[in-house]
Amino acid sequence: MDELNRKTVEEFKQAEKNKIIVLLDNIRSAYNVGSIFRTADAFLIECIFICGYTPPPTHRQVHKTALGAVETVDWMQFENINEAIHQLKENNYEVYAIEQAEQSIKLNQFQSSSNKKIAVVFGNEVTGVQDIVMQQCSGCIEIPQHGMKHSLNVSVAAGIVLWKLVHGV
Repeated sequence: MDELNRKTVEEFKQAEKNKIIVLLDNIRSAYNVGSIFRTADAFLIECIFICGYTPPPTHRQVHKTALGAVETVDWMQFENINEAIHQLKENNYEVYAIEQAEQSIKLNQFQSSSNKKIAVVFGNEVTGVQDIVMQQCSGCIEIPQHGMKHSLNVSVAAGIVLWKLVHGV
C-alpha cells in the first residue's frame, strides 16, 4: 500500500473532495452500487445519495463489491429522489441526468467551471432516469456510443462520467 501511495481511511476522510455528488436512483443491483462506491473513492467524490430502492452500503453484496469504499465515501439515503434533488438545489448544485435523451449534451462536449458544484443522477439499469427526475435537472449528459447496443452497465457509465468530470478533458 505504501508503494502505491494510497491514503488511509482517515487521510481519505480529511482529503479535499471533488465537488461532485452521485445520485443513485432505483438501482437494482447491489453489485453495481458497490462498484460505484469504489469509483467514487478512486475519484475523491464528495458523497453518494442512495435513493428509492437502491441497496444501501449496509447490504452485504454492496459491501463485498465496494472493497472498503463504503468506509471512505460519505453517503446519505433518501426514500424519494425528489427530496435529494431539492436539497442539492438549495445548496447550489447543478443537477444533471446521465441518460440518452433529446437535447442531451454529449459528455465529450460538456463543460463545467471548476468552481461549480455538480450532482449527477444515474437511474435504473433497465428503465434509466425517470422522466419526472429529468424534468428537475439542469440538463442531461449522454455518453456518446457508436456500437449497436447503445447501452452501458450503470457502474461502467458512472466510471466514464466521473473520470471526465474530475479530469475535465
